[in-house]
Amino acid sequence: MPEVQSAPSSIGVLTSGGDAAGMNAAVRAVVLTAAHHGIDVYAVHEAYHGLVTGGDLIRRMEPIDVEAILHQGGTVIGTARSKQFRTREGRRSAARNLVEHGIDALVVIGGDGSLAGANLFRQEWSGLLAELVEAGDISQDLADEHPFLRLAGLVGSIDNDMAGTDMTVGADTALHRIIEALDALHSTAASHQRTFVVEVMGRNCGYLALMSSLATAASWVLIPERPPDEGWREQMCRDIKAGRSIGRRHSVVVVAEGAHDRDGNRITAEQVRALLQDELGEDVRITVLGHVQRGGAPSAFDRYLATHLGFLAVERLHADTPDAPAQLIGLRGNRVVASPLMECVERTQEVAKRMKSRDYAGAIQARGGYFAESCRVLDTIQQAAPRPAEAKRFRIAVVHAGGPAPGMNAAVRAAVRLGLDRGYTVLAVKNGFRGLGDGDIHEMDWMDVSGWVSDGGAEIGTNRYVPDSVGIARIAEQIAAHRIDGLIIAGGWAGYRAAHELYRHRHEYDALDIPLVCMPMTINNDVPASELSIGSDTALNSIVSDVDKIRQSAVATRRVFIVEVMGHDCGYLAFVSGLATGADRVYLPEDGITLNSLTTDVRALAERFRAGKRVGLIVRSEGSDRVYTTRFITALFDKEGAELFDAREEVLGYVQEGGDPSPFDRVQATIMTARCIGFLSEQLSSGGRAGAMLGFQSGELRFTDLAHYPTLIEDNAQRPVEQQWWDHRHLADVMRD
Repeated sequence: MPEVQSAPSSIGVLTSGGDAAGMNAAVRAVVLTAAHHGIDVYAVHEAYHGLVTGGDLIRRMEPIDVEAILHQGGTVIGTARSKQFRTREGRRSAARNLVEHGIDALVVIGGDGSLAGANLFRQEWSGLLAELVEAGDISQDLADEHPFLRLAGLVGSIDNDMAGTDMTVGADTALHRIIEALDALHSTAASHQRTFVVEVMGRNCGYLALMSSLATAASWVLIPERPPDEGWREQMCRDIKAGRSIGRRHSVVVVAEGAHDRDGNRITAEQVRALLQDELGEDVRITVLGHVQRGGAPSAFDRYLATHLGFLAVERLHADTPDAPAQLIGLRGNRVVASPLMECVERTQEVAKRMKSRDYAGAIQARGGYFAESCRVLDTIQQAAPRPAEAKRFRIAVVHAGGPAPGMNAAVRAAVRLGLDRGYTVLAVKNGFRGLGDGDIHEMDWMDVSGWVSDGGAEIGTNRYVPDSVGIARIAEQIAAHRIDGLIIAGGWAGYRAAHELYRHRHEYDALDIPLVCMPMTINNDVPASELSIGSDTALNSIVSDVDKIRQSAVATRRVFIVEVMGHDCGYLAFVSGLATGADRVYLPEDGITLNSLTTDVRALAERFRAGKRVGLIVRSEGSDRVYTTRFITALFDKEGAELFDAREEVLGYVQEGGDPSPFDRVQATIMTARCIGFLSEQLSSGGRAGAMLGFQSGELRFTDLAHYPTLIEDNAQRPVEQQWWDHRHLADVMRD
C-alpha cells in the first residue's frame, strides 16, 4: 500500500440545493484557506451535475478569482439537481472526474439531502475506484494515490432546519428580506386599516415565520411545529378583533409555507385570507414573498459565519486523518465546531419523523430550547391585552444608559408587555440615570409601546451619565418615592458602570437594596459577561452596506479606501466588518499600530496592485492609535501608492448607531428582556436582592454576579478582559493571503 498523505492533494468545493446568501463567502473562505496551506482548490460548477459531467465544469480557482464575490448573493459556481448522481453509475463518473483532477477532498455547501448524498459518495469511494480500475477507466497507480475521500459539509439553507448548527448560512439574510417586507407592509396596512396575510418560506421548519413574527408586530403566526388547536379559526378572528378594539389599525398574519392543522391538513394563505375577509368584513390581502427571501447581498452575519465555516472546513480536511468520519461544520453556542455529519443528518430527520407522528411537543423540543422559548414569548407579546391579574404585586422599572443602540425600543416593548402580563406595574425611566435622579419616571401601558419593536433609537432616551455620590443619593430617593422594586438596565459601558455604582452603595441606602439586572446594549460590543451585545449586529450591517457602496464607487479607478468605524477601545466592529467586507488590513485597538506595520502594509498592497488589484480596503477602529490616525494613514498610503493607486478617507460616524434594528437585535432584545423579567420575578418572589449581568456566554444566556464587574474589565481600556472574538483574529490574516 502506498503511504497515506497527511494532507489532501486538492480540494473540490461545490454548492448544492437551493441557493442561499453567504454561499459565495464560504467558497471564498475555502479558496483562501486552502491557498494559505498551499493546497489547490477546484470549483465544481453546477453542483453534483458538474461532479458527474466533469470537463470544464470542474475548474481550478485562484485567490484572485474570489476577490469580488464576498458581497454577491446566490452562488457564482452555480447549483443544480442531478438524477445521475443518485445512481451508482453517476457516482462512479464523479469519482473518475475527481481523481483525474487530483481531488481527494470535498467541501459541500448545501442542505441535509446534499450532505447525505456526499457522505454516501464518500463511503462508496474505494469501491467506485476499484470499479474504475477494473473497467480500465483509471490506472491502479492513480487509485492508489487517492485511497480516501475526505469530506466536510457546511449547511447552506435559508430554512435553518439542520441539526448540528444553530444557524445555517443564508437564514439571517432571509430574515432580513422578510422583515424588510413586513415593516413595509405594516405602514401601508395601517394607512388603510387593512389585514395582510404573508406567506414565508421554510419548508417544514417554522424558524423564519416564528422569528420574523417575533421581530415585527405580527398579530398571528402559523408554523408546522405548532399546529393550532381545534377552534383556531374562531380564536384568530377574536384576537384580531380584540386588537382592533384597543386601537390597532392593522393586522398581519404570518403563515409558514409548511403550516398545517393537527390533523395534518395544510393551512394555506388563501384559506386564512378568505376566513378573515368573511369574519372581519374588510378587504384582506395576500403577500407571498417567494424567492426574494433567497436573494440579495448577504447580511454581515452570513458573510462572517460563512467565512468562519469555510475556514474551519479546510482546517479539518487538512488536519484530520484521511479516513476520519465526515464532519459537519456548524455554529454551536456561538462557537464554530465540527460534528459527525451523519449524526446531524439523522437528528434532522428525527424532527420530520416526530412531526409525521404528530409528536409536536417533541418536534419543538428537537428544534432546541431557544425555539420553544421564542414561541412562549411571542404568545404573550402578540396578545391584545395582558391577562387579568388580581393585584399589581411589584413595580419594576427599565432604564437605558450609554450610547443609543438599535434594539433598545424592542427591549422596552418586551419589558412593558411581559411585565404587565405578570401583573406588575412597569415604569419607564426617561433620559437614563440622570432622569432616574430627576424623577422622570412614567408608568407604561400595553399600547404605549405599540410598533416599537421595529424602531431604531431610544424612545425613552439614553445618555452616558454615571452618577457620583450626590447622584446616587438622588437616585435612591427617587427609587423610594416611586416604590421601585426591581430595575432593568439596558445599555453599554456607562450603564454597567452606573449599575455597579448603585449595587455597591446599597448598604448606604435601603432603597438601592433591590434586584438589578444589566442587559448588554451597545454597538461597540465592549461590556463584560457577554460575547455579543444588542445593537452591534445592526451596526455591522450598516458598515457592510456602506462599504459595499464605497467599493462600487471605485470600479473605474485604482483606489484604496481607509474606512474608520466606531468601537472606542474595542475592535469588534472593525474586525468583523473587515472579514465581512474582504478588507486587506484591519487595525485594532487591541493590537495598536506601528510604523513598521504601516510600512509592511503599504508595500504588500502595492504588490497586489501591480498584480492587477483595482480596489483596496483598510478598516481602522477609531481607538487604534492616537498618533496614526485615519487621516495620517490615508495621507501615507496616498503618498506611497505613487502611480499605483490613490487613497481616500471614509469616517462612517454616527450612522452606525442609527437605522432600524436588524432581525437579530430585535429578537435577542426581546428574548433577553424576557430572561431579565424572569430574573426579577424570581428575586422578588423569593425576597432576593441580587444584582446580575445577563449575557451570551458560549452561545447561552447566562447571569453573572454584578459584584464581579470590576474584575471583568481592563484597567486602562474600555473593554472586557476576555473577548471571545479575539480568539479568531488569525482569520483576518488568512483571508487576506
